[in-house]
Amino acid sequence: MSTANTTTSTGQHQRQQQQRSNAKPALRKPVFVKVDQLEPSTAGHTLIAKVLSSNTVLMKGRSGSQSLRNTRIAECLIGDETGTILFTARNDQVDLLKPDTTVIIRNAKIDMFKGTMRLAVDKWGRIEITEPAKFVVKEDNNLSLVEYELMNVVAE
Repeated sequence: MSTANTTTSTGQHQRQQQQRSNAKPALRKPVFVKVDQLEPSTAGHTLIAKVLSSNTVLMKGRSGSQSLRNTRIAECLIGDETGTILFTARNDQVDLLKPDTTVIIRNAKIDMFKGTMRLAVDKWGRIEITEPAKFVVKEDNNLSLVEYELMNVVAE
């Protein structure tokens, strides 16, 4: 009689495991950060920012072929109530980041360019236009003007 109970409980256990594996994992709530909390070579940032300016720095592509993709890169100055930073927008992102729009940037990373920080979103991140922000951007704290130098520290 104890053998039948063991078989039944094993079958129930397998069904419960199968139900758990079919269930979607719970999504984590995003943790929004402020611009002044960004640090060099970090990733996974989610923030709300206002676009202050957008300057196209590269536009290249072949005019004769439609199959080859054009490459567009723009540097956009974005910020919140704590500071500003340059955002490197690529291709379709350039169209989203127009001056005076407010955006939610998800899963952004900090790239280092000539010793300074640039915010960027790759294929794993997302940019969404949202309702206009109620905050006033603090324009005198531009994190992209701070120059960083890589130092090798020798442990003693």
